Amino acid sequence: MDAQTARRVDVEIAKLIAESSKLNAESHKLLAEASKFRREGAWYPVVLMTTAVGATAAVVKLFF
Repeated sequence: MDAQTARRVDVEIAKLIAESSKLNAESHKLLAEASKFRREGAWYPVVLMTTAVGATAAVVKLFF
């Protein structure tokens, strides 16, 4: 392998490493977003039940 070919191989390897790092960072970002959505989804039933209890208390207070 001559010097020019070796240089091209090194450049290609550097490109592949950079692309791999970029994909890895995007993957971590997507995992963080998915985790956020899971946490927010866990609060949804709590909000619904709190709203239902508040509405029931308002109706009871209004009519009794």
